[in-house]
Amino acid sequence: MSKMFYKKIPLEELVLLSQKSDYRALEELIKREQKNIFATFSYLSKKRENIADLTQEALMRMAKGLAALRNPKTFKSWLNQIVTNLFYDELRKINRSPQVISIDEEPHEESFGRQIPDTKHKPAERAMSSELDKMIKNEIQNLPDHFRIAIILRELQGLSYEEIAEATHTTVGTVKSRIARARGRLQDGLRHYI
Repeated sequence: MSKMFYKKIPLEELVLLSQKSDYRALEELIKREQKNIFATFSYLSKKRENIADLTQEALMRMAKGLAALRNPKTFKSWLNQIVTNLFYDELRKINRSPQVISIDEEPHEESFGRQIPDTKHKPAERAMSSELDKMIKNEIQNLPDHFRIAIILRELQGLSYEEIAEATHTTVGTVKSRIARARGRLQDGLRHYI
């Protein structure tokens, strides 16, 4: 079967084919999910150098654990649980080791140059939009970890409250509370920009 055939297959069928050791299906599944995983980690992790490694590790865990997934309909929430667990593991690792800063290293701004440019906007509008994106990302990264995870899984990944509760091992009420509090903090933090 050609690669074009796999691009047209629905997600659940790709999961089923991947579970049956169809490596082209697995390759397509990885291609589809890697951008979402990378985007999620870019909002969760404050260290840019860790994002690619975390994404790769999540994809590896997905590929290795796919055979054990019983219900392909739960693939998205299962994958988000892998991402969430990896992020928590990374937090524990960071909290155990002291932060080291090189005296020789030059400080640098985070680059948003990897975004696809919107040719409809004028340069001034693009600059304002880029600045706002940067402010939003900074405000999200300044949220406490449990708020940040909940808001990212809801707003970026589009998960339901139930799926977030399952991924974070909490109740739906706790998830709703964390999302509401995260939104409130984001509104307060961005009030003078918007």
